[in-house]
Amino acid sequence: MKKPNLIRNAHFLGTKVRNLRKRNNLTMEDLSARCMKIDLEASPSVSYLSMIERGKRYPSEPMLAVIAQVFERDIQWFLNDVPEGDDVVPDKGSRGGMSGIALEPSFLFSKEILGIAIPEMLSQTGVSGRQFAQLLIRTHQENNQNHFPELERAAEDIGKKQMPISVDELQSICKKLDLKINYFDSVSDTEQQRLGVRSSSFIRSYFKAPNTVMLNRVLESQPARLKYDLAVYIGHKVLHNADGIKSPITADRRSIASTRDDALDIVQSHALDAQDMIHAWRDFECSFFAGALLCPKVPFRRLLEQQAHEITVSALVDVSRSLAMRRMTAVSNYPYWHYFDAFTAGKLNAVYRGNGIALPWGNMREVVDPCNHWAVFRMLTSNTSEPSAQISLMKANNETRIYCCESVNGTDIAGNTEVLCAGIDINPALNAQDKDANEIATHLMDLCVQQGGNAQIPATIKKDLASVARILNIAWLERGLDKEARVICPRRGACPRKPCCQE
Repeated sequence: MKKPNLIRNAHFLGTKVRNLRKRNNLTMEDLSARCMKIDLEASPSVSYLSMIERGKRYPSEPMLAVIAQVFERDIQWFLNDVPEGDDVVPDKGSRGGMSGIALEPSFLFSKEILGIAIPEMLSQTGVSGRQFAQLLIRTHQENNQNHFPELERAAEDIGKKQMPISVDELQSICKKLDLKINYFDSVSDTEQQRLGVRSSSFIRSYFKAPNTVMLNRVLESQPARLKYDLAVYIGHKVLHNADGIKSPITADRRSIASTRDDALDIVQSHALDAQDMIHAWRDFECSFFAGALLCPKVPFRRLLEQQAHEITVSALVDVSRSLAMRRMTAVSNYPYWHYFDAFTAGKLNAVYRGNGIALPWGNMREVVDPCNHWAVFRMLTSNTSEPSAQISLMKANNETRIYCCESVNGTDIAGNTEVLCAGIDINPALNAQDKDANEIATHLMDLCVQQGGNAQIPATIKKDLASVARILNIAWLERGLDKEARVICPRRGACPRKPCCQE
């Protein structure tokens, strides 16, 4: 007996494929590539996907089976007669982990009044002008969810989307841009004072006008860091014509470091001036450019897809794990990421919160009562060099959210122990699969609280989260499901555990 043609019932198939693709923040190129990983012969091309979504072609049954597998759907769901509504895009929520306020009455927020009030506020709170400038930029970065296409294009024009790119090739680019490279073994006190860095700082590199890149000879034995520094100064030349306004790249020799790969350790005052803003913004631009040059968006995204977002991709392109993890937040199809770099409990040096994770401290201050159940802080006391995944639950703005992160121990160039952490907010992905994320998260939170703060994930919830892990193609999310989920909170004083972990 001839097998009936299931595709003849596909009246709404194209709309359903398009809506699922958009819900999961995939381009047609991404979906085609994801299908190819499952079955190269049965997978649709980009042009054929376009025709499917517009209802001009129907997929074969093997092709539909591949598409269904990508989205963790049953084939029959695509073939039933229940139409989909309008295209659905998950709510982006509050970005940057902070809620805004209405600037009313507006006359109190005029440019003139703010120009007078901000320096006074910085003086009273002990925040430096440079730190305030970095906060403004970080908020801008998070609000844009790390999308800066003009910086990506500038880097691609120079690097031609080559990945990996070698030290020799970067040096050739420097030569073409008329940038000279000199190495140093030490920096005199006079030069340190001119650069404005503390005596405790380890100076990795700095720019010497009009066209010389000064590199610490230690970088010769650390090619991943050397490439980053070269890429930063190439960015300075390309974006700003090497006009001299460029902060040095440093690390602190003390046990508690205050810098990261692209952060700065500058002697700062509580006054805010135009130079603070110029330095901070240019440092950010050059850092982002460096990441885009070393890990160009499209090739690096494809590599992340092939490697299921494992942080070990850094070794494949010879960049630092810090850079690879930060680039994940910029190139991933899924926009709800955070990234932390911690040197001690309560002290987060690098912070990015494009998923709106509520975290009331950053590189401006330390707190005395951090929640030690955060994965990034738990890893500080771990001796393992292997990455570790964690599923976390937190109450934020009267809603319970599920996060998953991957953390790994490391050492910065000055020898300080650090923990790098990249993570995602899972709620938007659950909602995109027609699940009630808040209900799932609340149920899991209640279960954890009843058991003292940690609990094994029930089979039904684990199934939903495993489905999300496969759709997002994030291997460490699936690994985290085999461990207990943990309740975390912004501060120990707000601990929902019973008994409270402070008691």
